[in-house]
Amino acid sequence: MNVTALKRKLDLTPKPVAPVTALPPRTPDRLAPWRKRGVALANAVLPPLVVLIVLLSIWQIGASGEGSGLPTPMQVWTDSGFLFLEPFYVYGTQDIGLGWRVLTSLERVFYGFGLAAVVGVLTGAVIGQSALMMRGFDPIFQILRTVPPLAWLPISLAAFMDSGPSAIFVIFITAIWPVIINTAAGVRAIPQDYRNVAAVLRLNQIEFFWKIMIPSAAPYIFSGLRIGVGLSWLAIVAAEMLTGGVGIGFFIWDAWNSSRLSDIIVALAYIGGTGFILDRLVGWIGRVVSRGTAV
Repeated sequence: MNVTALKRKLDLTPKPVAPVTALPPRTPDRLAPWRKRGVALANAVLPPLVVLIVLLSIWQIGASGEGSGLPTPMQVWTDSGFLFLEPFYVYGTQDIGLGWRVLTSLERVFYGFGLAAVVGVLTGAVIGQSALMMRGFDPIFQILRTVPPLAWLPISLAAFMDSGPSAIFVIFITAIWPVIINTAAGVRAIPQDYRNVAAVLRLNQIEFFWKIMIPSAAPYIFSGLRIGVGLSWLAIVAAEMLTGGVGIGFFIWDAWNSSRLSDIIVALAYIGGTGFILDRLVGWIGRVVSRGTAV
């Protein structure tokens, strides 16, 4: 069998190859980032919105029966919806919108919590440097942090003889303990390798504080600050119920004395929303400062 017959039998003759057509360039999807943001927004908003609708429905059904002492959501909107729609009205020195009342309370929280944050971080940083100091102060801090905010109010009124500074002191004394405790725990948790590097670089105490201590203990510090800001908001609302003024706490007490339950419920919504924003704000600052390591 010659070569030609063998090629014919095995079909080894090369076949023509079809030309390869280049695919058209893919057009970038400019809507993809917006689509991802929409999905992320829906995942963040829809679950709590559904839960809120379910809870409002249960409330509406439960409060609609005879003999119910609470107004329904529809009744709250009918009686006090203007407090949502007009948060910054001013009709007199005591007749102002809930937006102004919240801002008045936030001003006191700013002073009290700001002072607690500065003093608490510095005190915690010092105590956290020594295991002996931790063992000595920790039981005292654990006892003092369990004292309710209103229990400090008579002492503060006796000391300052004015409702304004007394309210700020109550905020300060309520918020400082979680800040001190968490900061001290964060300082104690700094790895020994970091301390060795600081010793090799001959960092002084100020440089060690800013370059080693704060970045390493930031997750602990901001955990304490988030707890502290929540306690501060809780304390000022409770203190204002007794000290008076134009804050949101006094508004609730005044509405109770006037049997305006719908106004109280609206004020509670303001308080909860403001507390949520404060918590998220401190958490966001913590993530920025700690580069994502803080909760």
